[in-house]
Amino acid sequence: MDYEASFQAAVNGVRDQGRYRVFANLERISGRYPVALDHDNGGREVVVWCSNDYLGMGQNRAVCEAMCDAVRNMGAGAGGTRNISGTSVLHNELERELASLHGKQAALLFTSGYVSNAAGISTIAQLLPGCVIFSDELNHASMIDGIRRSGAEKRIFRHNDLAHLESLLRQADPAAPKLIVFESVYSMDGDIAPIEAICDLADRYGAMTYLDEVHAVGLYGATGGGISERDGVAHRVTVIEGTLAKAFGVMGGYITGSATLVDAVRCHAPGFIFTTSLPPALLAGALASVRHVRRDNDLRLRHQERARRLKHMLCDAGLPVMPSQTHIVPVLVGDPVRAKQLTDTLMRDHGIYIQPINYPTVPRGTERLRLTPSPLHDDALMQQLVSALIQAWRQLELPVAA
Repeated sequence: MDYEASFQAAVNGVRDQGRYRVFANLERISGRYPVALDHDNGGREVVVWCSNDYLGMGQNRAVCEAMCDAVRNMGAGAGGTRNISGTSVLHNELERELASLHGKQAALLFTSGYVSNAAGISTIAQLLPGCVIFSDELNHASMIDGIRRSGAEKRIFRHNDLAHLESLLRQADPAAPKLIVFESVYSMDGDIAPIEAICDLADRYGAMTYLDEVHAVGLYGATGGGISERDGVAHRVTVIEGTLAKAFGVMGGYITGSATLVDAVRCHAPGFIFTTSLPPALLAGALASVRHVRRDNDLRLRHQERARRLKHMLCDAGLPVMPSQTHIVPVLVGDPVRAKQLTDTLMRDHGIYIQPINYPTVPRGTERLRLTPSPLHDDALMQQLVSALIQAWRQLELPVAA
């Protein structure tokens, strides 16, 4: 068998659909976010408009210094899995801080948000024989992976559709364990789940709730606890999952919940037990970042103001901004080839880096630019972006807003 031909055919299939991804060869410049160097074009400066480092905390001076100090004091690696020499005082401090952030008894760290979802959901469901999982149809791939790994019976409800969710809950065996799995902020459209109403249904039908706050933690609520904190319902959610790689600017994922639930996952999740733990530098940086973000509500207010400002500017320019309740600013293109042409033009002619978002991340026909303004994207950078978009849009003869 020609194995290489099989692999090449798989790549060619993606190319033929206009979905082949080319990664920008960037070098972030410490202290100058959102500016980076483009090493595919002689190291020229470009402005990044699509980072998930939502608050620029990945280059915060206190965070970087904490990471450097940790390497100097504790070395580079963790030394093993959490169970075998890989747990440090920093793991314990950070888990306490994250539990406190969400008002929960305990937290458990994982190497990424993907792993925390895949391991957390699958383990929780496996520990409940006969569990039925109810999942929003737009849940992240990591959540879908966790559901599949669990082997549990699943029911998919239409996105944020409470009536459909209730009908599925009503049809389920009243005695069966139930887990409702959903996100707070859906990162491609920027809409928000009705958390309180879902908790009401969970109470009515005896279900647990598992909430992914990855794109909201650090950004919403008085201390950055996410939409569940903002809406005053965090105490009603069974499990709150989050990441350290977006608003906190570092790396890692976690779950929070009751001490018993978290301990059960700690004892049984392969994705936790059998992997090397996070190293001291990442833990120290994340701890410094979480503490900084929790006390700096002005940073959150500035972030929201920047997102509102950019939406208004794009709408005033007649560009097709998709509706969004949050800091996510999606601009509809509707075709993968055209989306790639647009972002290539912006990078080549204007020094603006935006990665096109295509299928399977979003449904076919809804290909888009996903803009993520931070508190460090000032008015001048926004005007530069809008002017460049208008010029590129006209150059490629793309449709404008109705």
